[in-house]
Amino acid sequence: MTAGATYEQVKTHEQVKTYERVTVHEQVTAHVRARAGGPLPLGAGEAAPTGMARLGRGDGTGLALPVWPDGATPSLLEEYQVAPMAVERSGETRRVLAAALRCCWTDLSADPWPGGTATVDDVLSTYRALIGRGDDLMRNWAVGALRRLHDSAWLEVTGGLVRLGPRCASWPAASHAQLRELMRRLPSGEEVPGGLEVLPVSEGVPDDAEAGAGVTVPEEVDEDLLGPFDERRRAEVVAAFMAVEHAAEPVHEARFPALRDPVLRRALAEMLERRGRVLVHDRDTWTSGYATWTLAGGGAPSGSGSGSTSGSGAETAPGTTGAASEAGPGVGMGAASGVGSAPGSGVGSALGESERAVLVLVLIHSVAIPRADGLLPADSWLSTFPAQVDELRRHTRLPIGELDAALRVLRHAGLVTQVKAGEEAGGYVPGPQFHRLTPQARRRLQEELILAAGPHTPLAAAVRAGRR
Repeated sequence: MTAGATYEQVKTHEQVKTYERVTVHEQVTAHVRARAGGPLPLGAGEAAPTGMARLGRGDGTGLALPVWPDGATPSLLEEYQVAPMAVERSGETRRVLAAALRCCWTDLSADPWPGGTATVDDVLSTYRALIGRGDDLMRNWAVGALRRLHDSAWLEVTGGLVRLGPRCASWPAASHAQLRELMRRLPSGEEVPGGLEVLPVSEGVPDDAEAGAGVTVPEEVDEDLLGPFDERRRAEVVAAFMAVEHAAEPVHEARFPALRDPVLRRALAEMLERRGRVLVHDRDTWTSGYATWTLAGGGAPSGSGSGSTSGSGAETAPGTTGAASEAGPGVGMGAASGVGSAPGSGVGSALGESERAVLVLVLIHSVAIPRADGLLPADSWLSTFPAQVDELRRHTRLPIGELDAALRVLRHAGLVTQVKAGEEAGGYVPGPQFHRLTPQARRRLQEELILAAGPHTPLAAAVRAGRR
């Protein structure tokens, strides 16, 4: 504003600035919600937030799904030999997704999503024809895979019916030809009833949801940040972005020039900031985590990213505490389609009371107790001392079935990892999501663990006093 500006001009200028800040905050919050809780529902005629595709249904409603820059997908990690988030029984999960795609993609001349509707029995029988086996064990694995695909929004299961989930719309158009060829090669199965009661049930989707459905993809994502770079440096920034966001473990900066170059790293940090994320740095390795303000619903960050670990967020949905992670990874078509697997967020990913209680038990037995014995460093959440399943059963009031279900949820979320311990049965240690804790979040989690393990100890009293 100029020195001679009137009060009305100053007031209008401040209103515009306030509106811009609020709008940016809402856009960033939308990305955080989508990563933490899955695709966002949109009302009739409601536009998708910036940087998201709009998956429109025939009734005018839709879903918002984040879009990656330059059309990249997590399969890019394969070029750098970087492992994505692990998926439980990934082979069965990919094959069940292929079977569902075979049943639901009825018009191969069109895009896969939204496709048609198939019964669960049709999908399971196609899966049986695909693997050439029909025993109860394989069927149980297939039903578990359907549950995982439903939870991660790759499929929608409603009243015994299966639809392709919104994440299937994220497959790039360049992969559709290969997917079509794969579908032509897959066998079809004969209906074999049974087993529907163990599957999840989502909210009902209108029967005519496919009529008039379509996907609106933004043309340019982060172009203002990537545009100034030449093709090589631009590709380096995008590769680093996909690595820190989707790799199972922190990646070494030697493999990604954008993590070493301060200019490229600043652009990367700004791309993450638009999604409520920050870089997390540990010696020569990098990953990403949630920014502080996204956890408590605070104000949007000011200024632009600088490549520092300025946030303190754990991998948790906004408004929750502790180390609740982004939900379990979704599964792509893998090597069969060339699309790869993409860690995604399950629908409704906030942890329940049982999952939180079991997570605390795992942390106490695998981290807190070894740390108290001087076997682990004070700031480490990696452990080689698994919490034994027998210990977990002995120290919880949960029924065995509920304990097993909670451990399954935590495994899918990447919060715990099941390991073997020599000739013993093994147990559970903190999962890869704990790499994404920033230093401030690690300290906060340490305090929470103290309060959980010894609420009446002098150390716990000191923690409470420090928070007043």
